Amino acid sequence: MIGQLSTVVLDTPDPPALARFYSEVLGLPVTRSDDDWWTIGTVPGFRMSFQLAPDHQPPRWPDPDHPQQFHVDVMVDDIEAAERAVLALGAKLLHRDDDGFTVFADPSGHPFCLVDDYN
Repeated sequence: MIGQLSTVVLDTPDPPALARFYSEVLGLPVTRSDDDWWTIGTVPGFRMSFQLAPDHQPPRWPDPDHPQQFHVDVMVDDIEAAERAVLALGAKLLHRDDDGFTVFADPSGHPFCLVDDYN
């Protein structure tokens, strides 16, 4: 092993809003809040940070001319309840399939999936 994952970082024009969105979705506390950098999660443990990027251009899933750079999979027990909850927080539905994955865009346009089973 060369190192350990410190944090996953998303660019966004609004770090506080995106941090609060993922804080609610993942149940992780906001642990840092600066003007241009917000973090949720714990150390040791999982952390996500949100970096100010005023000119951020979100991906347009599934458009290959504006591809996703990465995405987050969120495993849930009740897919319908989770879908209602993320939509209420400001997510947008992008795609639903029969394989247990539902693709959304977060408030900054990053794709993420709600997953009911990783099979």
